[in-house]
Formats: sequence, structure tokens, C-alpha cells
Amino acid sequence: MAKDIQNIGIVGAGQMGHGIALVCALAGFDVTMLDLTPEALDKGVKAIQRDLQREVDKKRLAQDKADAAVSRIKTTTAYADLKDRDLVIEAATEDEKIKKEIIKKVCPVLGPDAYLATNTSSISITRLGAGSDRPGKFVGMHFMNPVPRMELVELIRGIATEEETYRLIRELAVKLGKTPVNAEDFPAFLVNRILLPMLNEAVYTLYEGVGSVEAIDTAMKLGTHHPMGPFELADFIGLDVCLAVMQVLHEGLSDSKYRPCPLLVKYVEAGWLGRKTGRGFYDYSGPKPVPTR
Repeated sequence: MAKDIQNIGIVGAGQMGHGIALVCALAGFDVTMLDLTPEALDKGVKAIQRDLQREVDKKRLAQDKADAAVSRIKTTTAYADLKDRDLVIEAATEDEKIKKEIIKKVCPVLGPDAYLATNTSSISITRLGAGSDRPGKFVGMHFMNPVPRMELVELIRGIATEEETYRLIRELAVKLGKTPVNAEDFPAFLVNRILLPMLNEAVYTLYEGVGSVEAIDTAMKLGTHHPMGPFELADFIGLDVCLAVMQVLHEGLSDSKYRPCPLLVKYVEAGWLGRKTGRGFYDYSGPKPVPTR
């Protein structure tokens, strides 16, 4: 059934959006990537070209295949240009209000048989789907970051998601070279339900003075063989995203164990969001990241 999807729209050219566009184009799909400004789109396309060139340089991808993938990606700032898409994947920032606004703008331009997916990492699929004109054709398709390298896609049905929709998107995920895993529609699904509380606990450990950023990251890397320490990983994900997921967990499950650490809140309030802003639990302005605490 996945062969029925030929044209894919991606809303968002940021870290997740351009990553999804890249894997779709590499798999042979015609992609239209939408964002608010030409500048954001240009940044996304350059990131795609950089990622593909890295694969070519490492001899993991042929140059002609990289060039063909780039040629399949078109960019736009107009929702009307998504009218011929068989599937649109919303991949904007993890903010429910923004996602609902995007869904309201996308639905009127889509054909009646088109499918709609959201890359949300924590928000209710049922609730987002209810704000569309096609809850039966709406599904959660949560890619991991960085999209080209991570094998997993969490697939989440809303209460109204039709079985045909789920099967179709599952087959598509396989065609993209991913391993799909079913998750139920509970706050933060599987990966983030487990991962983000761990990161939040690391921030509490820092907040309470149990250890420094460097000590905690070193302990977790050497003590558990994690490739990245919790603060390195939080900075990579984005502290605003970490906070948003913890807020969804705290509000959705009404359990105090999911309360975001006040220090995490302060970092986000300061605009210290991690790698994307040049400063988070580490300062990235020099040749080597330096702990900020």
C-alpha cells in the first residue's frame, strides 16, 4: 500500500523537518518542504546538502544518488503548494498551539484522500487529530533525532485513526529504511516517556549540588556506557523541547515525579536552549564545549 504515497509534504524545515525531507527524498519520494520564510527554507536545504555530502565523502552514498535526492526536494512558503501531496507530515516546534494552527491551514488545501501525520514527540494524537478534518487519516509518526541516522519511528494511533491509515504509514516507514514501533496515545509515548524524566533527574541532581555538569556526564557515560551524557544529550535535543515534553508529562499524568526541574525552566527562560543557541548546559562558543555550571 505504501506505493500509493508518491508525494510527501513536510511542514517545517528545522532540524526534524529537513531530516525527514532528506530520508523521504533518498527513498525516492517527491518532497515539498514548507516553512514560514525563504531564509528558514534555505537553511534547511543547506543542512540537507551538508548531510548528504558527508555521506558521499565517507563513501556511504554515491554522488549521483545524493544529487537525485536534492533534486526531489522543492521548497515553498505557501500552503497551497501542498495541494497535490498524498501525505503531509507536520514537523514544527513542540508546541500544541502552533501544531493546531498548522493543521488548520493544511487541511483545506489537501485532497480528500490525503493523509496527515504529526512528528510530535509528546502531544496527544487524538487531540491533534480532532482539530483536523480527517481524524481517521491522521496518525502520529515520531522520528528520532537526528532523523537520517536514527532507525526508529514511533507510530501512534489516535482514537479515531483508521486501521488502513496505520498500515499504510507503517509500510511507508519501512520503505524509508526505518523500524516502526507501535506506541499507545499516552503523554510522550515510549522513548520520551522514559528518556526525558532521566534527563530531568540529571538536572535535579545538578540543581541539588550532587555533582557538576562534567561529573554527571562523565559518570553516566562511563557508568552506563551511554554515548552521550545527559547534559550533552539535552543540549543536542534542545532544552526548550525537553521542558515542553516534561510539561506535557506533568500535566497529562498529574504526577509530581514529572515536575520539570526549576533549573531547566531557568535555562529556557534565559534563552540557553543548547547547541542551537550556542549555549545550554555547555557553552559552544569556543573550540571545545565548556560547562556553564
